[in-house]
Amino acid sequence: MRDWYENELGWATVPGTPLRLVVGRRFDVLDVPVEAGRAALRHLGPASPVAVHGDRMRLLVAAGSAEELPGLLEWLEWSAVDLDLVALGAGALMEAPQPPFAGQAGARLPGTLPGARPPARGRSGSQGAAVWLRPPGPGCETGASLPTLSAMGGDGDAPDLVRVVETVATHCLRLRLRRAHTRPPAFS
Repeated sequence: MRDWYENELGWATVPGTPLRLVVGRRFDVLDVPVEAGRAALRHLGPASPVAVHGDRMRLLVAAGSAEELPGLLEWLEWSAVDLDLVALGAGALMEAPQPPFAGQAGARLPGTLPGARPPARGRSGSQGAAVWLRPPGPGCETGASLPTLSAMGGDGDAPDLVRVVETVATHCLRLRLRRAHTRPPAFS
């Protein structure tokens, strides 16, 4: 698994179990409720990697986007609202989802000899572990695959980070209001 992330994708990992990816070098992450992330999928390109971990969706965005998020939320007039939106950038770690080929009959690690088996499913393959909804491919952190702000040097074909964040913020607020509305009233 580590070999696939480091050698096939060129992503840095840190030692230990579960395997964790270094965020902020090749990509940043928007960690949002699954429902809010699902709404944002329409603004992502088909090659934009997306992972799911429990009730959270992790949208991979261009490196540097986490630093831009507070200013972007302010510009979109969302800064005063408590949103269930977490940006992971430089210095953060993300649990590595199982590679898309793990656990498939006859699957092998890219670059290994035929007959080699995928790694045994350990803690990172247990229930509730992170999985790829849209797995990454080599070069996915460059060019037109990750959402970016055009001011950050984004490609003209890259998904628009502003649209992704606006959609996620709107759905985070809807979820918060729905939860508040369904709570039983507090009696004193």
